[in-house]
Amino acid sequence: MPPTDHRKSLTTTGGLGRAPNRAMLRAVGFLDEDFHRPMVGVASLYSDITPCNAHLDRLARKAIEGIRAAGGVPQIFGAPTAADGIMMGHQGMRYSLVSREVIADSIEVVVAGMNHDGFIALGGCDKNMPGCLMAMARLNVPSLFVYGGSILPGTGAHGEDLDIVSIFEAVGQYQAGKLDAQGVHAIECEACPGVGSCGGMYTANTMASAIEAMGMSLPFDASHPAVSAAKERETFQAGMALMKLIERNLRPRDIITRKSLENAYTFVLALGGSTNAVLHLMAIAREAEVEWTLDDFDRVGAKVPYIGDLKPGGRYVMHDLYKAGGTPRVLRALLDAGLLHGDCLTVTGQTLAANLRHVPSIYENKNQTVIRPLDRPLHPSGHIVILRGNLAPEGAVCKIAGLKRFTMTGPARVFDGEEACFAAIDQRQVRPGDVVVIRGEGPVGGPGMREMLSVTGALIGQGLGESVGLITDGRFSGGTHGLVVGHVAPEAWVGGPIALVRDGDLITIDAEKKLLTLHVDGAELARRQQAWVRPDVREKRGVLAKYARTVRSAAEGATTC
Repeated sequence: MPPTDHRKSLTTTGGLGRAPNRAMLRAVGFLDEDFHRPMVGVASLYSDITPCNAHLDRLARKAIEGIRAAGGVPQIFGAPTAADGIMMGHQGMRYSLVSREVIADSIEVVVAGMNHDGFIALGGCDKNMPGCLMAMARLNVPSLFVYGGSILPGTGAHGEDLDIVSIFEAVGQYQAGKLDAQGVHAIECEACPGVGSCGGMYTANTMASAIEAMGMSLPFDASHPAVSAAKERETFQAGMALMKLIERNLRPRDIITRKSLENAYTFVLALGGSTNAVLHLMAIAREAEVEWTLDDFDRVGAKVPYIGDLKPGGRYVMHDLYKAGGTPRVLRALLDAGLLHGDCLTVTGQTLAANLRHVPSIYENKNQTVIRPLDRPLHPSGHIVILRGNLAPEGAVCKIAGLKRFTMTGPARVFDGEEACFAAIDQRQVRPGDVVVIRGEGPVGGPGMREMLSVTGALIGQGLGESVGLITDGRFSGGTHGLVVGHVAPEAWVGGPIALVRDGDLITIDAEKKLLTLHVDGAELARRQQAWVRPDVREKRGVLAKYARTVRSAAEGATTC
């Protein structure tokens, strides 16, 4: 590849005055000719703390091969990852959303500090994807993302598919006396049969799908399984594709636009993806300096049918979608229906429509049942709705995938923190008709906006998923289903109305009218507000304290910049 005028790496390596810099690079293998070639970062989020990331070192080597084959000089470096499924249900989950910011900052430090001409990032666990994309948008040097791929499903005692949510729900079945300890152990041993990210349309697969639709990864990136030669070939090709981006100086902000964000969220809605996409897409938009608000999510949601029969709201996992033809075939069906902007640029250097020109629609596979027909969707509009009302003046996020009822009114059961709520569920103290309120788990209050999969998994396991409402200023895992409302803003810790709710107050969740209503008159709420005392921060030092001091509202993506 010939040198290009826009090579940032010359700031680090060019001219006699940079001889000391070159001396150090020679010690890690650089040759004379390498200083005339683009210097490229390879951000590998490899870690053996989680199956989502345990194979990324192998994929990173394939990316390095592709970069070298196309004329670049790769430099691999690490970034931290946090294992959401392992940190679930205890204080470790406070670090989950925080890790998104740390990942973005870590990549910025290396790529900007080294003056890399571009970089490729490889991630697997939930916060990897948005963290990497935030860094790409912030740095705005040629870059693309490679998803580590989805895990294969496990096999249950009766031949049924199992995944990570199966074991969370098994705990609830045990609490309800529906499953013994031996049965829980059997599911535990089979739920995660190897490497790869959690198999349903949970947050990792949601964000990988969104990024592919956005144009920041190669076609099939979201659906190639983790354990496949296809994923290795794709990663090699991604390394080569990055070098073409550098040659053309095609950068993330040329790709991440309002229209490509619409494409990303359209795909999330069609597939039944995680509510976390709301936070993460807002954060990516903010880094790309693209205007995007909660109103945009509602606007797009009104016109996109929910057609992906994927867990947690449906029956299938990502591997089933791969066998049915993969993500590009679904994108082609949405493009044919006029639901996507085909003129958006992608990291292939071509438009989305050009990438899909020779891809058949998923509907040409007459035997597949993973994606429902557009005229017979699971729901005619988006499965994620933005609620507002006197309990959430800035907004809240509700997921209705797989539900039979979309409204309920019931007495509040108020818990200050996830642990208190889980203990009450464990003791069978939550009853049908209750509206559970978990507060003090917002971005500031947590700190870190924990996910409530342990709580929702237990409720589902006890058979209460359709009869109990759940409201929190925290978040929900992509594996959550049931009538749940998260991201309530303003949060309790800053004096939002959720801080004023008392046991027995009537609350209405109305996903059809997009309302979240606390049935307490204004005068009484004013008295409660006057008596409310803001609590002291939980953390005084360290990364959680820094996050709590700088984080924005969930209604703005809970970013720190």
